[in-house]
Parts: sequence; C-alpha cells; structure tokens
Amino acid sequence: MAEALPPFQAFLDEHMQPVRAFLRGMLGPHDAEDCLQETFLAALRAYPRAEGTNLRAWILTIARRKALDHFRSRARSAQPVAEPQGLIDRRAAQSGDEVGTRLGMSPRHSEIWAAVAELPPSQRAAVVLRFAVDLRYREVGEALGTSEEAARRNVHEALKKLRASAADLKEMA
Repeated sequence: MAEALPPFQAFLDEHMQPVRAFLRGMLGPHDAEDCLQETFLAALRAYPRAEGTNLRAWILTIARRKALDHFRSRARSAQPVAEPQGLIDRRAAQSGDEVGTRLGMSPRHSEIWAAVAELPPSQRAAVVLRFAVDLRYREVGEALGTSEEAARRNVHEALKKLRASAADLKEMA
C-alpha cells in the first residue's frame, strides 16, 4: 500500500531550507530564489502522484533538474561581446567580497563557494548535497539518480579538484 503523503504545506515547510541551500550552492544567491519557486511549483503539480517513500530525494531531484534547466537556458542566452578592461577588473575584485558579504560569509568561504561553482554540474550537486544540505551518500545518490558509490566518487573527485585549486591559490599569493 502506498504511503500517505503529508499535506503539501507540511512538506514545503520541511524541505524549503534544504532545497534552498542546495540551489544556492548550485546557482548562487540571485538565481537560486527563482529556481526555488520553479521547483516547488513543479512539485505542487506532481505532488498528488508522488510516492511517499523518499520525498527528500524526490524534491531534490526536481531541484537538480531545474538547476540544470537554468544552466541550459543561460547557455542559450545572448552574451555581451566585451567590456572595457577597467570595468572587468573592478567587477572581478568586488564579486567575491560582494557575494560573501550578502550571504554573511567570510572572504575565505566566498572563495570556497566560488571554486565549488566552477565544478562540473554533477560534482557540484554532489558536494552541495553532501556538505550544504548534509545528506548521507545514499541520499545524495538517490537525489542525483545514481548509486551511493557514484555519489561518493563525485564528491571525492570534486574535493580533489577543490584541493588542487586551493593549492594553486596559495602558490599565487
């Protein structure tokens, strides 16, 4: 017999913060809120047909797909050709501090999340689910539609890349 679903508002209250944390890690603070709304609208439409066995993995799967849709649509949008070099330098100097300040992060945390943003989408999703949302590897695998071993491998590879980029930053300083 199928497990009874809780009322959607209770589901929303329980899963809003983990999904928000996941999307912020995947997309950054600006795009995360729009994607969060799209995620829960899609969940609301599909909720009556959802299986009640693992709702966390179900909603995180929807969120991951919405984040990937966001990346695809951004890749198709028009990109500016060039900007004056002085403006680019000023923006680059401000961007890490700006994001970190708005999120209440130290400059070091801003650097870490900037490096996470550079990871391939599957590795970025695995790292965010593991460390920002605090899921176990089995749950990360379920949310990503992979095995627990694949989730572990994605996190391992991501951490290896993050350590290498941290070492590069130390050498440059």
